[in-house]
Order: sequence, then C-alpha cells, then structure tokens
Amino acid sequence: MYRFLFISLLLLFSCSHKEYKGPHILIETNFGDIEVEVYPAQAPKTVAAFLSFIDSGIYRNSSFYRVLKIDNEPGSGSKAELIQGGIWHTDHQRALSLQGIPHESTKETGLKHLHGTISLARKDIGTAGSEFFICIGDQPGFDYHTKNGEAKEGYAAFGRVVKGMDIVRSIHQQPDNEGSFTPPIKISNIKRL
Repeated sequence: MYRFLFISLLLLFSCSHKEYKGPHILIETNFGDIEVEVYPAQAPKTVAAFLSFIDSGIYRNSSFYRVLKIDNEPGSGSKAELIQGGIWHTDHQRALSLQGIPHESTKETGLKHLHGTISLARKDIGTAGSEFFICIGDQPGFDYHTKNGEAKEGYAAFGRVVKGMDIVRSIHQQPDNEGSFTPPIKISNIKRL
C-alpha cells in the first residue's frame, strides 16, 4: 500500500511539473518571487554574462528602479510598458565598471520581446551590463528592425518569466515619479534554481 502511495505521489508530481530546456533563475522581491527561464542556446553570450553576475552575488540588495507606463512616457509616439532593475541605484560605480556584453540582437537569436520577456538594458550597442528589464505586453519596438532603410539593433532578449507575472504586474503598478519608482522596489537577491 505504501509503495502504491509513493508511486502515485511521484506520478502526480512529475505530471504537474513542467519540463524546461533552459536554466531557471529566481528574482526575490518584497512583492514576491519571479521565476525566469533563460535561453543559452539562442543567446549564449548574454545568458553567460547574466549568470556570471548572479553567481558573483552582485544582485544581492539591488532593485527595480525604472518603470515605463503608457501614462508616464512623454510624446505621442509608440509607448512601451516594462520594469527595469539591476544595481544602477544600489552600486552605481560597479555597474559603470562592468565590461559591455557583446550585443545579440533578436535577428540573431530569433527571440522576440513578448509579454514576460527579460532583456538587457543598454545605451549603445555593446554597452549592456548588469541592468535588465521585463516586458509587460508585447514590445516589438525593442526587436531588431529596419526603418527608412536604417537598421535598428534593438535590445538583447535572453529569457522569459515562467512564473510570477502577477508579481511583475504588481510591481509595475507601484507609484513612480517620471518613470522612477518612488521608492525603488527592493530585490533581495537573484539566484539560480
């Protein structure tokens, strides 16, 4: 009888647990946890850099500090929704000292900025470091594209939220001052699962 119960529980657990191909990370916040699957097969340089940052512990006591919402973006052009985090506000000097990650565009990786995509924030091509953002809704404007014959390199998508988008949405709705969370949302740590 115990053997039957054990086998039944084992089957129940294995049927309810999804199989994923990529490594998983956990972003721990005071709003709850966000689980992300990263895609090293598609974005090997980006994922390797991000995982090395996690392994070094730089995300301990970091934050989500930037937010884009429909109502806080100036102008009448296309608008995006996302939350951005990393060490920019908690360890600015270290963020500035990191070597830029070679850019892996969505044209190269085949990944898109869909709802829940995690991607690297950057200024110029090859300057991305520890800062990242999570898309709320599909954001095709962040993908590689051409406009008027000019290539727009977009951003380096490298994974997707698989659990905790309700936490992402909750963080997104927190008060902001012209796109900056007031106060920033604490990330206690980011770690591998």
